[in-house]
Amino acid sequence: MVIAPGSCAARHASKGIMNFSDFGLPSSVVSVLAERGVTTPFPIQAASLPDSLAGKDVLGRGRTGSGKTIAFALPVVTRLASGRRAPRRPRALILAPTRELALQIDATTAPLAAALGLRTTTVFGGVAQSRQVAALDAGVDVLVACPGRLEDLLNQRLLTLDGVEITVLDEADHMADLGFLPVVKRILDRTPQRAQRLLFSATLDNGVDILVKRYLHQPVTHSVDEAAAPPPQMTHHVLAVADAASKRDVVQQLAAGAGRRVLFTRTKHHAKKLAKQLTAAGVPAVDLHGNLGQGARERNLAAFSSGAVTVLVATDIAARGIHVDDVELVVHVDPPAEHKAYLHRSGRTARAGSGGDVVTIMLPEQRGDVADLTRKAKIRVQPQPVTPGDATVTALVGTVLAPVAPPRPTTTQPRPAQQPRSAQPRQQGGRAPQAQSPSSPSASRNRRGRGRGRGRGGVGGQSTPQPARAAGAR
Repeated sequence: MVIAPGSCAARHASKGIMNFSDFGLPSSVVSVLAERGVTTPFPIQAASLPDSLAGKDVLGRGRTGSGKTIAFALPVVTRLASGRRAPRRPRALILAPTRELALQIDATTAPLAAALGLRTTTVFGGVAQSRQVAALDAGVDVLVACPGRLEDLLNQRLLTLDGVEITVLDEADHMADLGFLPVVKRILDRTPQRAQRLLFSATLDNGVDILVKRYLHQPVTHSVDEAAAPPPQMTHHVLAVADAASKRDVVQQLAAGAGRRVLFTRTKHHAKKLAKQLTAAGVPAVDLHGNLGQGARERNLAAFSSGAVTVLVATDIAARGIHVDDVELVVHVDPPAEHKAYLHRSGRTARAGSGGDVVTIMLPEQRGDVADLTRKAKIRVQPQPVTPGDATVTALVGTVLAPVAPPRPTTTQPRPAQQPRSAQPRQQGGRAPQAQSPSSPSASRNRRGRGRGRGRGGVGGQSTPQPARAAGAR
């Protein structure tokens, strides 16, 4: 079922006059939203919430940045407001394709859940499972999980999904792109057949339509915009540079602006290298890619989210699921391989009704590929020849931050070289000279020990003393 243009939900969505309090949500949840400045629902939220709160299965379609997380987080926590949690038996399951997206979903859902006395936790790979298992043992209401690690824990019989009352699949098309659909099917088969299910996806290709037919029961479809097209507030630019040297200088200039910006590269090595080059040039930057451990990913993303640094250099790992407000510029340092990746990368800016610019850097040999990319992405843009420092680049940069001196590498003072034992002067009895008073306790012990030590090496039978252990070395 698709919402008709003249329906109540469609009228509210188009007018944008609804408040979250109009949906009959618990007052504590509405208060949490208000504290975060969220009072008026976005179209996908206004359209889908009446049905999802009523317990219906929902298929939500919309472009990235349309507000889908709150659209499914609210019915999840409201559904679980009454009831008890049990160890290793979550009551709601939210599946996400990447750990970054799982953490973002939990960051949005956890405060809403806490307002109703509910617990959330995340499960994903790349980290030890011990803390995740401990959280499951303590009992959770909402489990936000990536398919691979969740199936591992299920196969170890560390949890069961037979108590799940509502299941959410977020970014289902991306899970299909990553090859997760077989795992997702096996996981969904472990949940109660008639439990409520919500599926959110930008497109229904690559097998997502099969999930809809197999697991959603008479779903209500809400599609508030054309998912394959870019938001109207997004302005696209293709900057044609002459060579690699010009490209490097233009990228550095674009990165030097005061606002947040995300730079995308094709490879992990390039992302790491570019972040280091920018930082060395006085533009603090952090990288985000698959070679980073989870701790480093979280630290770098936190630095970018907090404004400690304004430049994030990332591979396509950040093209979905990284929701940071007020990103004013996205730069495709390396154009992506296909148009869907272009749209998802670009979706880091112009989110939730705000504006933003998207720049693609094009070398002469990439002209044909970029033309094909923009055509499939339904973007009309003419390449502009640019050189470092020209008016077009300067206008995109905006206010320039003052250069920041890169952090100095920490150096340790070299230890003074120790004299070889054979070169150290010895006293009678084989002892190296000691800086101590003859009446000190250690000196007394040395005198008492001379007779007993004969025959153990060294002149007079005394072995050469080892250096004293530093305080606190034990």
